[in-house]
Amino acid sequence: MIIDDARKVIRIEAEALLALADSINGEFERAVELILASNGRVVVTGMGKSGLIGQKIASTMASTGTPAFFLHPAEGIHGDLGMIMKGDVVIALSNSGETEEVLRILPVIKRLGASLIVMAGNPDSTLSRSGDVFLDISVKEEACPLGLAPTASTTATLAMGDALAVALLLKRGFRAEDFALFHPGGSLGKKLILRVEDLMHTGADLPLVAATTLMREALFTITAKGLGITGVNDLHGALVGVITDGDLRRALEKGIDILNSSAGDLMTPRPKRINRLELAARALQQMEQFSITSLFVFADDEAKSPVGIIHLHDLLKAGIA
Repeated sequence: MIIDDARKVIRIEAEALLALADSINGEFERAVELILASNGRVVVTGMGKSGLIGQKIASTMASTGTPAFFLHPAEGIHGDLGMIMKGDVVIALSNSGETEEVLRILPVIKRLGASLIVMAGNPDSTLSRSGDVFLDISVKEEACPLGLAPTASTTATLAMGDALAVALLLKRGFRAEDFALFHPGGSLGKKLILRVEDLMHTGADLPLVAATTLMREALFTITAKGLGITGVNDLHGALVGVITDGDLRRALEKGIDILNSSAGDLMTPRPKRINRLELAARALQQMEQFSITSLFVFADDEAKSPVGIIHLHDLLKAGIA
């Protein structure tokens, strides 16, 4: 019974979203154009549950290239309306369209010269008739069996806000690099801004031996560099293979005299590689794809000699993995 009730709630809300998608019309385009043409900010306001949804909408817009903030209407009538400036676009949320606190700030919004986009569930409400643009977020029914608690209606409001934010993102040509700029401290930002060259080991820390080097000497390189791997170069300095701890274990299992073998005898040829300008997240993806823990790094796709190496531990320390 509990599971059936939960599924019913989700189905009602899913149906509300599908209906909302079908209701998108020219008013939505007008809302996007109004915001894009504005030289101010987007001010989102709403009371109660609508206010909580409004905070999320403002946050999403701000993180995707549209300057926005949330204004509590009750705080607004006690002085915070000073946050609104001429040229701003106010998005007012109210399922009924008759929320007293929101209606009380309408005259001031108009007097300040801000534009008004209304998201409401009743096109004939006071708030809906006051807007420059009206976005219909009405739902057939709430998921609450009493029809009282905002459920499907708040889901629809949130989805409409997301649709606005994404439409604005696309029209502004907002890129992953721009998103990272606004999220420098989070894992998303690190994945979008850190490149392989920012984390790779170079110079004296780069484990490399010649193909003719005896393994007794190559083992010192593997141990000294502390990465569990060494690259193997040919006579011209081109990387032709790698030797890992795993290669050594497999050689021992086969009874090979590894100490008297050369690096070229035990190496795994044609090692995986990555460009130094690739995102560090791409290095992690490649390591996971090939079940490896290191990648040799090259200055460009045509280069033969590596300029660095990046290890899984480097990605973990940087918060990429």
